[in-house]
Amino acid sequence: MPAETSEVSVLDTFYDSGLIVDVLGPLRPGKEATVYVCEAHPDTGAQYFAAKVYRERIYRSFRNDAVYQEGRVIRDARLRRAWENKSETGREVQFARWTGHEFATLGRVHAAGADVPRPVAQSGPAILMEYIGDEETPAPLLKSIHLSVEAAGVTFDALLHNIQVFLECGLVHADLSPFNILFWHGSVKIIGFPQSVPTWTNGGPNSSAYRLLARDLGNVCRYFAPYGVEANPGQLAEELWWRHVLPGLAGEAL
Repeated sequence: MPAETSEVSVLDTFYDSGLIVDVLGPLRPGKEATVYVCEAHPDTGAQYFAAKVYRERIYRSFRNDAVYQEGRVIRDARLRRAWENKSETGREVQFARWTGHEFATLGRVHAAGADVPRPVAQSGPAILMEYIGDEETPAPLLKSIHLSVEAAGVTFDALLHNIQVFLECGLVHADLSPFNILFWHGSVKIIGFPQSVPTWTNGGPNSSAYRLLARDLGNVCRYFAPYGVEANPGQLAEELWWRHVLPGLAGEAL
C-alpha cells in the first residue's frame, strides 16, 4: 500500500467522530510526519483542520532519544520493561509516546495562552489540530519569510514570551527554530512539540532541559540577528532559567 494512502487511512477515526468530512491533500511533508489539510465537519464551527500523521517508527529519525524521554514515566510495568529492553512491543510503546506526548503538550501550553495551534483530537499516530491559514494559502514557515526590521523586533519578543510560557508550564520546546514556527498575519504559531522536555525530573532541575533551552534560544537569536536584534542566547537562557525554573534560588550555582 502506498505510504500516503496508509497515512490517510489512520484519519478514519476523525471521520467517524464527526470531526472532518474530507482530506483535501498533504500540506507539508516532514522527516517524521506529514501534515494534511482536512475539511472540518460543519458542527465543529471550523472550516479546516490540520492533521499531523506520524510515519511508522522505522522511518523516525529523532536523535538522542534518551535525552527527550527523560522524565516521561511509563506506569505499566510490563510496557516499561518492553521499552527498556527495546523489544518489538517496546518500540511500539515508544512510537505511541511521541504522539501522545505532543498532543498533551499542545493542550497544556494552549490552555496557558501560548501561541500554538489548538489541539482537537488524537488517534493513534495522528493529531488533529487547528489549521493556520486560509482556503488558498497555508501559513508559511518563518524560515521562508522576510520581515521588516520593526516586525522582526515584535516577532522576536513574541517568541521570547512564548518560551517563557513554556517554562511556566514546566517544559522546554527542545526543537525550536524557524522551521517550527508558522507566521500568519503578523503573528506566530509554534508547532512541533514531540521532543519537548520537562524542566524538572526526579525532584530536581533537568540539566538536559537547560541545554536544550539554550539551543532553542540560539536558533531564534541567529535567525533574528541579521535584522539587528541583539540578544545573547546564553545569557537569556540563564536569566529565564533562574526566573521561571529556579525562582528563589538566586545566588546559588546553577
